[in-house]
Amino acid sequence: MKKSHAVIVLGRELSVRSSAPESKVRAVETFVNSKLQEIGSALKSGDAQLVLSLALLNTVEELLELRSQREMDAVVDSRIDSLIATLDTV
Repeated sequence: MKKSHAVIVLGRELSVRSSAPESKVRAVETFVNSKLQEIGSALKSGDAQLVLSLALLNTVEELLELRSQREMDAVVDSRIDSLIATLDTV
């Protein structure tokens, strides 16, 4: 069941609904604010939309990289399983 949670992003309180436990919502809030702080401190401009856009792009890049790595891991796991099965029949 989804619950409402108050989170603060860029100093603005937002109400979000999530079925995740409170600790997970807080972890996401912390991650987002950390990423925004990291990007914001590297920019001369204080443009919130630019900071949000760059943080989103960086986070999606990391996500896609992790997904790609997971797919490669699955292929390797499958090959290992196949080799083990071949060895078991020898």
